[in-house]
Amino acid sequence: MIKVENLSKSYPTSRGGWRRVLHDINMEVRKGEKVGIIGLNGSGKSTLIRLIGGAEIPSRGTVTRTMSVSWPLAFMGAFQPSLTGLDNLRFICRVYGVDYKKSIPFVEEFSELGRYLREPVKKYSSGMIARLAFALSMAQEFDCFLIDEIIAVGDARFHGRCIVELFGKRSDRAMIMVSHNDHFLRSHCDRICVLVAGRMYDFDNPEDAFAFHAESVNSAETRLL
Repeated sequence: MIKVENLSKSYPTSRGGWRRVLHDINMEVRKGEKVGIIGLNGSGKSTLIRLIGGAEIPSRGTVTRTMSVSWPLAFMGAFQPSLTGLDNLRFICRVYGVDYKKSIPFVEEFSELGRYLREPVKKYSSGMIARLAFALSMAQEFDCFLIDEIIAVGDARFHGRCIVELFGKRSDRAMIMVSHNDHFLRSHCDRICVLVAGRMYDFDNPEDAFAFHAESVNSAETRLL
């Protein structure tokens, strides 16, 4: 289980002091559960994903993990740009206590990076980095996968491979998904959480979540008029 309790996150700004991005978030994700997170840009979705994955430290509150959690699949901050893709694979496998030699064939085949796997990551395009991140995540087994728009990377064929690898072969795993694609979330999520101005609203019925989100978008647009 993943349990988030009273989680808040603030960042310093150059002119306006501290800006709170997340306000007292509470949520639970159980084994095998698929949870979607939606909200306007800047509502805190990606920040929450990074906090759950341990890539950032909360300003207040706790994240308790009793199952293994992947890094955010679209998060590029885990890579060392001066190292090759293969060296990054070795490093990440050491962190997770996995034999990197067993992961190399899968990462080579799935990422389709060819000779670039042995080139520094700083030479990669953003799409290449995302493919490497996805391949590394699939090369290791996690109880819960964090997904931040990773399926949007690459062409239609690569999309299809990602869907099969993640939602087909790992359909029994828990997942926390951030996406702007309503159809994608409707197809894969058991429930939806909506972030509005850093506060979370949890809905067991996904359609209720989408209706609430639409109302929050309309309210935001009205305030701008």
